Amino acid sequence: MVDPRESVYDFAAQLLDGREVCLDEFRGKVLLIVNTASKCGFTPQYAGLEQLHRAYADRGFSVFGFPSNQFGAQEPGSEAQIGAFCQKNYGVSFPLFAKIEVNGPHTHPLYRFLKRAKPGIFGTGRIKWNFTKFLIDRQGRVTSRYAPSTVPMALAAAIEDLL
Repeated sequence: MVDPRESVYDFAAQLLDGREVCLDEFRGKVLLIVNTASKCGFTPQYAGLEQLHRAYADRGFSVFGFPSNQFGAQEPGSEAQIGAFCQKNYGVSFPLFAKIEVNGPHTHPLYRFLKRAKPGIFGTGRIKWNFTKFLIDRQGRVTSRYAPSTVPMALAAAIEDLL
């Protein structure tokens, strides 16, 4: 059970450039938090994530990308390589964070929170693959969890409802 006082704003994470960011800096925004990878069949979703980010950023929305190498070693690069790949191939302008673990004993605390707040199918908390998506409301609460196969633009209506 998630403590109702807990929100995404209670966590911090390191950006690709190594700078630690308190997510409280994004208080009041609608967020889409996604675990990403550069060498995955779903990698082209970066284009849709960027499209969402640009479409709604001026209304208080942001995508957060959290690279993870836990699924088929599909994110083997360094933080600098990840950033260069995302910029060159998809023009990513949303925040990209340093590589993290989303499952197992070294799961990043933010992902522990996300999985508790919105477990997957049949109540399993595990992230099944790259590009699992969590939609967060302006109060920092997890409203929805989406499968990797859910294309980013399919979330537009849900995002607009929260804006």
